[in-house]
Amino acid sequence: MIPADTLQQIIGRFQFLEAKMAGGADGNEIAALAREYSDLKPVVEEIYHYQELVSAEAEARLMLDDPEMRALAEEELSVLKARLPDVEQALRIALLPKDAADSRPAIIEIRPGTGGEEAALFAGDLLRMYQRYAEAKGWRFTIVEFAETELGGIKEVVANVSGEGVFARLKYESGVHRVQRVPETESGGRIHTSAATVAVLPEAEDVDIDIPATDIRVDTMRASGAGGQHVNTTDSAVRITHIPTGVVVTSSEKSQHQNRAIAMQVLRAKLFDLERQRVDQERAADRKSQVGSGDRSERIRTYNFPQGRLTDHRIGLTLYRLTDIMAGDLDEVIDALISEDQAAKLAEQGL
Repeated sequence: MIPADTLQQIIGRFQFLEAKMAGGADGNEIAALAREYSDLKPVVEEIYHYQELVSAEAEARLMLDDPEMRALAEEELSVLKARLPDVEQALRIALLPKDAADSRPAIIEIRPGTGGEEAALFAGDLLRMYQRYAEAKGWRFTIVEFAETELGGIKEVVANVSGEGVFARLKYESGVHRVQRVPETESGGRIHTSAATVAVLPEAEDVDIDIPATDIRVDTMRASGAGGQHVNTTDSAVRITHIPTGVVVTSSEKSQHQNRAIAMQVLRAKLFDLERQRVDQERAADRKSQVGSGDRSERIRTYNFPQGRLTDHRIGLTLYRLTDIMAGDLDEVIDALISEDQAAKLAEQGL
């Protein structure tokens, strides 16, 4: 049973925000009030739904004392008892602390790991998988930095993904993705194992990260690569080094001005992510890595092509529909990860 006073406090805060905005809040605080109001609204809706069912259950129990209404009350109680657990669980999930970055766009970085050219080709497969997933969601997927190998694999790719709830769903993709398959260049039909690393960072806003000009070094250089369509198109590639942390980002679009803006966007995202990781580690210093921790070195998933199998090692999920998943049908995997993460947080919160 969720404490009634906790729910009433949330409703009280929501009503205060509603009255404050309706009464003409100060221009400096209206944006913050509107953001908090927007965050609380779905929570309050779940509370009202839950309270309606609890109230209906109490009324039905009172009706049990009336012989003429007893049969109707028993029928209604049966329906309400079946519905209440699901509604209460939905409310518990709504009450979980929100990740402030969930609604933000995301920066995705994909790089080949062990496995040479096969790893580079697999990195390209992952890029296409995320592009198709973004397309199915109605998100915008923009390549920021791209370098390919002579055989069409990927040395490195950085992309920006924007849309509704992007980071909330893609953040579980950070980690090492392992592939097991027979490479096209393998004449003996032997299965090879290789890997690629994916990093998903929430896009930072200017207010999140202040980067003094004295903290960065900007170098302009000639773009270089294997000769693919995304390289050798400019003499104005930009590399920005954040001196305090040593973080380096590059961008090689055709415009040097655009390059600097893109590189600064990626740099802010990386520094914002470092700060988020620091805070998370302080909060969870005595806990093991959680599902949504985004540990870059953790092997999170195996893609076994001969068996058509995908296994997510964090939650023990195995699906035999690899072709669909590589075509961008990722929802079943991500939904399972979200559910597991929510269950862990519910246990931690004691809800």
